[in-house]
Amino acid sequence: MPNVGKSTLFNALTKKGVPAENYPFCTIDPSVGIVPVPDDRLEKLSVMSKSKKTIPAVVEFVDIAGLVKGASEGAGLGNKFLSHIREVDAIIEVVRIFEDPNTIHVHDKIDPLFDIEVINFELDQAEIKKPTLYVLNTSEAADNVKRDFIPSLSGPYLEVDPIFGTGLDNLVQASYDLLGLITFFTTGEDESRAWITRRGSTAPMAGRSIHNDFKDKFIRAEVINWKDLLDSGSYAVARSKGLVRTEGKEYIVQDGDVIEFLI
Repeated sequence: MPNVGKSTLFNALTKKGVPAENYPFCTIDPSVGIVPVPDDRLEKLSVMSKSKKTIPAVVEFVDIAGLVKGASEGAGLGNKFLSHIREVDAIIEVVRIFEDPNTIHVHDKIDPLFDIEVINFELDQAEIKKPTLYVLNTSEAADNVKRDFIPSLSGPYLEVDPIFGTGLDNLVQASYDLLGLITFFTTGEDESRAWITRRGSTAPMAGRSIHNDFKDKFIRAEVINWKDLLDSGSYAVARSKGLVRTEGKEYIVQDGDVIEFLI
């Protein structure tokens, strides 16, 4: 919906100042922000390796204007906004659950389930079916927050207060999981880095995250779980303990693997 806190949430996530005014359709052109995925495993590996650089995995968030009833038939620039939604891989549907007379609502009432039904109907009419995460926009400052509808809400959801910053790290991680992504690492003196691949990827497919040649020229990979490497203190000690494995083309990369690719 318009004016439920999408741009405020986007700003909090990305620290990027897009308009977030108190009127509908403030956002017309989508804004894009790159947000690092919080991961203390990477920080610990970087300290162990005394890395000069630490580079996290990232998720791209797109702030798209709100939809209204009839959007799939063009209401409220709906066709334009729906075309923006078609370009993304997953949807965060922001649902306002707090009451505040100073913040207008397009229906002049706070009815979260009704809002969800309207949006999902318009997405369905536009034949847009993607993974969806419901973000319930609450407020630590608001006295009246509607939560009685939550048992009726199917699918994953999070409560987030973008003003006070609560739940933002959880939202980034939940978005990452919703996309079916996992993280593997490379670490050394030059840099420690988190890389993204699809869950279920083989080692050559995961290697493409680093360079396209890694898929076609893949020979083998040396793999160790991040915790085993950290507990060992170095690759040398980990190898002496037999914790570094040699894996071939059929190996399915696991979240938290530290990998050296040989091509």
